Amino acid sequence: MELETHTTPDGDAVFVDRTEADRGSKGPFFAVYRSETRGERWGYFCGNCEGFDTAMDTMARIECNDCGNVRKPEEWDAAHE
Repeated sequence: MELETHTTPDGDAVFVDRTEADRGSKGPFFAVYRSETRGERWGYFCGNCEGFDTAMDTMARIECNDCGNVRKPEEWDAAHE
C-alpha cells in the first residue's frame, strides 16, 4: 500500500502509513515517516481528528492534544499513577 503524503502545520511533507496503526480510544494512531522509504519515523497521525499534534510519554501512551484520543500503554502498573 502506498503512503499518503500530508503537510504538517510547519509546512513539512510527511508520509502516513495507514497499514501501521495503534488502537486509540476514539480512533487509530497511524505511523508517520519523514520519507517514502520509511527510513526515519516522524511521529503519529490521529485517525480520529486527522491531526499531527500527538505526544508519547515514557510508558508509550500516545495522546492526541487536539481531540483527546488516547492509546493506553501495553503494560500498566498502578505504581506508575
